[in-house]
Amino acid sequence: LMAGERRRRGGDGPRERPRERLRERDPKLRQQQKTARGSGRVRTVLVLTAAAAALALGLAVAVAEWNRWSEVSRLVTPHPAPPAVPPGSTGPLASPTYFWGTYRPHVYFGMKTRSPRSVVTGLMWLQHGGNLRHTSDQNDGVSRYGWLMHDGENFGVQEIRDEGLVLRTEFVKQPGGDHGGDWSWRVTVKMEGKGPAPLVSLFFYVATDGQGALRPVLENGTRLAAVAGTAEELGDFTLTFLPPTGEGGEGHKYASYNFLAAGVPGLHRLTDLVRQSLRESSVFSPPGRPRRRYFGVSSAGGLPGESPRGQLLLHQVTLEPPAALEVTLESGSAAGARRGRLAGPALSAALARHVAAFEQRFEDTFGLGARGVSLPQRRFAQAALSEMLGGIGFFHGRSLLRSEHREEPVPGIESMLFTAVPSRSCFPRGFLWDEGFHLLLLGRWDPALARDILAHWLDLLNADGWIPREQILGDEARARVPPEFVLQHSETANPPTLLLALERLLPDAPLPYLRRLFPRLRAWFEWLNRTQAGPEPFTFRWRGRDTDLERFLNPKTLSSGLDDYPRASHPSAEERHLDLRCWMALGARVLAALAERLGEPRAPYRDMAAALSDNDLLDRLHWAPELGAFADFGNHSTAVALRWHRAAPVPGRPPPAPRLRREVREAPRPQFVGALGYVSLFPLLLQLLQADSPRLPALLGSMRNEKQLWTPFGLRSLARDSPWYLRRNTEHDPPYWRGSVWVNINFLALRALHGYARAAGPHRERAAQLYRELRHNLVANVFRQYEATGFLWEHYRDSDGSGQGCHPFAGWSALVVLAMAEDY
Repeated sequence: LMAGERRRRGGDGPRERPRERLRERDPKLRQQQKTARGSGRVRTVLVLTAAAAALALGLAVAVAEWNRWSEVSRLVTPHPAPPAVPPGSTGPLASPTYFWGTYRPHVYFGMKTRSPRSVVTGLMWLQHGGNLRHTSDQNDGVSRYGWLMHDGENFGVQEIRDEGLVLRTEFVKQPGGDHGGDWSWRVTVKMEGKGPAPLVSLFFYVATDGQGALRPVLENGTRLAAVAGTAEELGDFTLTFLPPTGEGGEGHKYASYNFLAAGVPGLHRLTDLVRQSLRESSVFSPPGRPRRRYFGVSSAGGLPGESPRGQLLLHQVTLEPPAALEVTLESGSAAGARRGRLAGPALSAALARHVAAFEQRFEDTFGLGARGVSLPQRRFAQAALSEMLGGIGFFHGRSLLRSEHREEPVPGIESMLFTAVPSRSCFPRGFLWDEGFHLLLLGRWDPALARDILAHWLDLLNADGWIPREQILGDEARARVPPEFVLQHSETANPPTLLLALERLLPDAPLPYLRRLFPRLRAWFEWLNRTQAGPEPFTFRWRGRDTDLERFLNPKTLSSGLDDYPRASHPSAEERHLDLRCWMALGARVLAALAERLGEPRAPYRDMAAALSDNDLLDRLHWAPELGAFADFGNHSTAVALRWHRAAPVPGRPPPAPRLRREVREAPRPQFVGALGYVSLFPLLLQLLQADSPRLPALLGSMRNEKQLWTPFGLRSLARDSPWYLRRNTEHDPPYWRGSVWVNINFLALRALHGYARAAGPHRERAAQLYRELRHNLVANVFRQYEATGFLWEHYRDSDGSGQGCHPFAGWSALVVLAMAEDY
């Protein structure tokens, strides 16, 4: 640049070189050199362009990876709002009444504290010649079991019938000290009928799970008389095993004793550990009676190849029924206030007081006696409520989550959950949409308990506002879940039934409690509104439908809670799901009321509730004139069926087994889905239809039509004249929500009919008549099946009313109690 400047000014420049003079004289050479310079510039541009493209690609990859990382990070990050359950509020000082409880619903009888690493206690039994019993399973041959009375706080009475053996388990808690007080058990065992008494072993155990220490106190070197223990949440405690007596508590009962001390790799392996330690080498030798061999525990040193993380101390008592045995836990911090051990006559007196108090509280709450309900039906209603209360559990652990942007599952937030479970035998864990129905009944019995459970659920919220629909926390819970259901998918929702329960709790709930809930409820509702939005304004679509179109007659929609209820045959982004729209309308209505109670802005929720409740807009989006009903909309074909197909044979291999595969005989097109059933009723079920709606007569007519939804046992889930009625969804997937009677939806129907019968309008008398008939049919059948089988059932066959599915199922099936009380 400086030389050029000198030339421009006439100063000395650099000496010319011979090649430069030659270039000026030779035009051809000048052109070649010019072309070479141009090619060089092109190459430079290409190199720079390629570098820029590579940089852009790298940036895009980095951004995509960052987005994936950020999404996964948010997936496992707790929501930043203050916790709905205040820290320390579940501990023994803040909540002594609920610190200890029967919070192990998956076992027939056991107790633990509301602690992440609780000391647990439990019962196993063995009728020699039979099977060891511990965890409840509907296929294990136990004919009847369930809580007859349970107040959810201080006492419970359960009866178990197992191959002629009758066990009665009772417990009472006694307050005192700083660690939840004392409690006592009584287990009475006898035989039905007459005949020689078999040998029965009862196994009482205490185990730790990662913290705490246990020390055995032996009597005569063989009988475990007591366990001296200490734990962070319990302080010092003593668990005492009293000698057995006769059935009425009188006299000494001869027994043989065995004792087991072992390391435990996890609480989910307790049954395996005890079963492995049994040896048929012990002898039962009562004075003057024949000697008999029996299976007794002997030290096994733990399970091979598994490292212990806790302790187990087990006391085995072998005897001939009838007999009664008592176990007491005494807290070290309650010693100064204790008036005496809660055992023998003192325990009997305490049980009698609690029974009387329970019966009086039950009548005061539900008023069934005043309504003229018979004593057997009142006992049934007490058992239904008690089984739900006895099915409350406390869980700790991490869910296994999968993001839609990442194949590999990741462990979720370390969480604690206090919740009722749908079924002790099949589903001993938390289910999001079930819990809202549970809280309708629990909130009537004990509003504070219901509020506590609701707050625990909202503390499961992640940074995005998502709550996994199924809570599988801890090894014990995971051991009871089929592998295909363990993963929780981040796009999958569930009906927000917690808001259904909150609507009933709202008027009497303390304001500080509601203020803790509000930011979490708002985040959850916004997540639903954002992630489950439909193709048009004010429409919604369940995400996560099954995508294997060849396998399913109709791809399932587990997120809806209605599983195999027929939806559009070909899942697409154009679907409009009626039930989800109605749930969102309910949610907006409840949040508007909550915001108003708290003095928060309510206009967004009020406006959304008004739009989603607009009957004209509902008609436009979901009324199917050709069906005469409300319906889903989507890419749908009515000409689908399952057909057997056999794959082409492969030389040298056995012929392949035939498989059921779906055939589509007519291409799908956008249309309403003609599946008349529970989904069709949702505008009525959640009372979005105005009392004078011209659509009400059609829905009431379908409800009462025996060719469609009406049965003598309740409303069936899918019309009898539907092409999907009682149709299998796959070769191994029997019908579920395709005709059976479900108590939770029937309860919503009763609740809605009761409301329409009281509202001014042209259809009130028709609604009142349907209400009376439906209530009688539902209550009578659920009671009749309980009397016949001893259980509440998951659902009921529409042809004869018999119980189906899981049992006992004292989740939403226990809503029959509210129907009996006409408490909606």
